[in-house]
Amino acid sequence: MTAKAYLRRLLVTIGIAGSLMAAGVTIRAASIWAATDAPLTVAPVSVSSVQAALDQERVRSSALEAQLASLGSSAEDLRAALDAAQAQVVTDRTTADQLRASLTAAQHKLTTLQAALRAAARRATVTSGAGTGTTGGSGGGDDGGGHDD
Repeated sequence: MTAKAYLRRLLVTIGIAGSLMAAGVTIRAASIWAATDAPLTVAPVSVSSVQAALDQERVRSSALEAQLASLGSSAEDLRAALDAAQAQVVTDRTTADQLRASLTAAQHKLTTLQAALRAAARRATVTSGAGTGTTGGSGGGDDGGGHDD
């Protein structure tokens, strides 16, 4: 080895050592600066307190799952009740349609009967007016109308 190579290796080693020392000083200065600007006034959370909080959250989660299951069964009950109510509405609608048709038929029959009664009353009036007049009645015979109040 020549003296020139030896000197070059010595200078590189001193440069590397100096760089490492400068880096160490920089890191130390940064840690001191961070410690003064952001002091640790609150102690870090202990593992036991984190474990206790985790246990509490697990209990809460279990309770919420139980409530969710209860709500699910309640929703199923409500869905079944709604289906039953809808079926009853369909039945009621069918019954109402049948009753409407029956009412329409009864009204039509009533109208026909009323027309027949009027026609019978006219015939009775015409026959009693065309008679000999010896009946002397005022047309107050029983017309089958039944006036039971």
